[in-house]
Amino acid sequence: MAVEIVMPKLGMAMKEGTVSVWNKQVGDFVEKGELIASINSEKIEMEIESPAEGVVLEIIVREGQGVPPGTVICYIGQAGEKIVEVERNLQTAKTEAAVAVTEVEQAPPPIQAATKDRVKISPVARKMAEAAGVDIEQIRGTGPGGRITKEDVLKAIEEFARTVHEVKDEEQSNNRLSHHSDSMQRLPVTGMRRVIAERMQSSLQTSAQLTLTMKVDVTDLIAMQKQAAETVHTHYETKLTITDFIARAVVLSLQQHKQMNSAYIDDHIHVFDAIHLGMAVALDKGLVVPVIHNAQNESLITLSKRIKEAAQRARQGQLSSDEMTGSTFTISNLGAYGVEHFTPILNPPEAGILGVGAAYDKPVYKGEELQRRTIMPLSLTFDHRVLDGAPAAAFLQAVKQYLEEPILMLL
Repeated sequence: MAVEIVMPKLGMAMKEGTVSVWNKQVGDFVEKGELIASINSEKIEMEIESPAEGVVLEIIVREGQGVPPGTVICYIGQAGEKIVEVERNLQTAKTEAAVAVTEVEQAPPPIQAATKDRVKISPVARKMAEAAGVDIEQIRGTGPGGRITKEDVLKAIEEFARTVHEVKDEEQSNNRLSHHSDSMQRLPVTGMRRVIAERMQSSLQTSAQLTLTMKVDVTDLIAMQKQAAETVHTHYETKLTITDFIARAVVLSLQQHKQMNSAYIDDHIHVFDAIHLGMAVALDKGLVVPVIHNAQNESLITLSKRIKEAAQRARQGQLSSDEMTGSTFTISNLGAYGVEHFTPILNPPEAGILGVGAAYDKPVYKGEELQRRTIMPLSLTFDHRVLDGAPAAAFLQAVKQYLEEPILMLL
C-alpha cells in the first residue's frame, strides 16, 4: 500500500509550508531515510526523509507551492502500484471543497447593470465624455442627486490618460525584459525569502532609522583572546571568539543604557529589563536570528556556548519558533565576508541593531610612537522614535570602551 508523505508542522504557529525543492522525481527509487525534499515555513527550513523504501509514485505539491500542515505532498510505493482511489478521492474532495469556499469568499457581489438612459449627466458633460471615449457609467457624479458634472468628466479623462500611460510603461518594460528572457530565471518569492522581504520592507516603512558608525581598536582584545585560548579550551572545552566578546560587551552596555534595550509598540516605548540578544546567522537560502534569552544572566563562557549552540541549530534547521522570537537587540556580523562598513536594518520592533565589520590593521600613533593596531568598524542603527542621537552614541561609546579595555568584561 502506498505511503503518504505529508507536510510536517514546523512550530506551533505554522499555517503553511512550502516545498523548496524535490530531490526525487516520479519513478525514482528511494531508500528509507534518504532525503526526498526540502520544505520551509517562515524562517524555518528542513529536509524530509523518506519513511519507507520504494518508488516515487506521484508528486502532489509542486516546488514553490504552499500548503497547510498535514497535506499529502507525495506518495511512495512499489513500482507499478496504484494509489488507492479512496485516498485520492478524499484528498481531491478536500481540495475542491477548500477551493469552493475560497471562491465563495472572494466572489464579488453582483453589480446591478445601469443603462446610459438612467445616468444623470449634464449635456455638456455627456458630449465631453463621448469625445474622449470615456464610459459615463464608470464615472461617479458629485453633483446634486449624483449628477455627473463637467468637472467629474475632466477628472475621469485625467485618470484614463494616466492609466493608459502606465499600461504603455509596463508594456515597454516587459518588452525590454523579453530581450533577455533566454538568459533570465524567474524565482518565486516564498518561504524564508518572502518573510525576510516583507519584514525588511516593513521595518524601513514603519520606523525612523538612523545609523551611527564608530571605529574600535581591538588590538588588546585579540591579544587577550589568544592568550586565554588554551586555558579556556582546557577548562571549558570551548573557544572564545571575537563575536563572543562583542556579544558580552553589548549585553553589559545595554544594562547601562536601557533605553536601547527597548521597542516601539502601539505608540508606546517598551523598555525591557531582560536582554534577549538576537544573533544573525546567514544560511544558504536566507537569514535567521536565533535569540539568546536572558543573556544578562550569562557569563562570557556560558554566553559563548549558547551562541555556538544556537548557530549550529540554525544551520541544521532545528530552531523552533520560540527560539527565533522575542529578541530585544540584535547583532549582525559580516566581518567574515570582508565587509568593513554596512548599514544594518532594524529587526522590528527592536530599537537597535549593531553591525560588525571586518577588522583591519593600520598604523596608529600611541602617544609619540607609531604602532600597528587592529581596527574594527561598528555600525549602530537605531529607531529615532525611541531615542535620539546622543543616547545612542553613548551606548555605542560604552561598547567601544569594553572592547578596547577587555579586562572590564571579566571583572
